[in-house]
Amino acid sequence: MTESQSQQISSSAEEIARHKLIHILQMAYSGEKAATMAYAGHWRSLKAGTERDTIKRIEKEEIEHRQAVGRMLVMLNAGPAWWREILMSAIGTVAAVGCFFSGWFFPMYFAGKLENDNVREYDVAAGYAHTIKLDEFLPQLHEMSRTESEHELFFSSCVANHWMLKPAIKIFGWDPLLVIESHKLAALD
Repeated sequence: MTESQSQQISSSAEEIARHKLIHILQMAYSGEKAATMAYAGHWRSLKAGTERDTIKRIEKEEIEHRQAVGRMLVMLNAGPAWWREILMSAIGTVAAVGCFFSGWFFPMYFAGKLENDNVREYDVAAGYAHTIKLDEFLPQLHEMSRTESEHELFFSSCVANHWMLKPAIKIFGWDPLLVIESHKLAALD
């Protein structure tokens, strides 16, 4: 392989990574909008106390994540995906209203599942950012992943002893007990 061919392959791989990074950030940007809207309804549906205060703080952190992801998109000369913004606004609204009618367990369970997905999303984005030499994104992406992991642990801990957990795991596949166990193991390292 010639040096020119090697450079073309490298350039092509970087372009693919850039495209994938933009896509993940667009999905994250809109996903944070839905999460913010859902958490606004979620904390308002709860009685005053620690859970309500924690979810209110999580809502604020999701707003900060959306702003950070928006800045990254601007730096990449990209913007939000309009169709995803519309879809996530609808999902966020339904989730926010649903928190008042679905009981305590389901908003907690699905918030944890959502946060689980967000942790991986920011980790994958960090990998793509590194591939295209945007290492200035890495501290913020890693910090957002860490924060999402804290959110995931909070929601996992909330539902860990609920009687509906076993059926939910069978139906929806996400197991918060594994999350709790992995955090315990990480703390030992």
